Amino acid sequence: MAIIWKGVFPAVTTKFTNAGELDLHMFVKSIQAQVDAGVHGIVLGGTLGEASVLTPAEKETLVKTTLQVVDGKIPVVLNIAEGSTTVAVEQALNAEKWGAAGLMLLPPMRYKADDRETVVYFKTIAAATPLPIMIYNNPVDYKIEVTLDMFAQLAECATIQAVKESTRDVTNVSRMINRFGTRFNILCGVDTIAMEELLLGADGWVAGLVCAFPKETVAIYNLAKAGRIQEAAVIYRWFIPLLELDIHPKLVQYIKLCETEAGLGTEHVRAPRLTLIGEERERILGIIHAALKNRPQLSL
Repeated sequence: MAIIWKGVFPAVTTKFTNAGELDLHMFVKSIQAQVDAGVHGIVLGGTLGEASVLTPAEKETLVKTTLQVVDGKIPVVLNIAEGSTTVAVEQALNAEKWGAAGLMLLPPMRYKADDRETVVYFKTIAAATPLPIMIYNNPVDYKIEVTLDMFAQLAECATIQAVKESTRDVTNVSRMINRFGTRFNILCGVDTIAMEELLLGADGWVAGLVCAFPKETVAIYNLAKAGRIQEAAVIYRWFIPLLELDIHPKLVQYIKLCETEAGLGTEHVRAPRLTLIGEERERILGIIHAALKNRPQLSL
């Protein structure tokens, strides 16, 4: 399935049972909610998907299960976050075999590669598979920035088509457009600046809180792109206290708690992560409950 790198691409969480196994029942429910809300693609195995604690067999199960749910309506993208180029290539080939429509690539994990090493890493994976690729540029969390000069080298690879822009610098959208025009599709990867980047020309939004609030996320995207900025802003301002949960080290636990309260997930995570307790859990619940109490009425 061809990918149009535009619109809302949820970076979905991986659902677990209390015993730590995949919870496919709740996972299917959550994916169906995204499809019903009108998202434009699904990203599996990202940061929110707890990629580092998933086995290859579990990733295969998640890809194939998601493909069954979306039934060809939207593309399914698998994230690759590996420390070894060889393993990353193997994962890319697996994704192709399992039926994924595209890949999201993080720079090498655990080793802080320099610019040349990072570019070669990306190019090696791109050369191994025909799948279209979105580069995940998140120097804040992963300590490697994919600079404009690096993107200039990656532009030689036709299958490297998009960037998940997570530098947290909104001006980077304009820099990318000034340098490359429409060569790369730009998708905002930071919930708290998504509307700003959409209005600056970003093509889409790889979203986090969409896992719990898919309809509101899609509404903001659709309204912003239709030029109905004031209407989008009303929803976005309501959303901001929740969106701020996306930029915390415990974003997985926080967003899973949001999903639980919204009826689209459970709190279960895999170690070393632990579920929230005590004052921290009550504080996050307070944010969620306040938002649910004042949830906007959508009329689109």
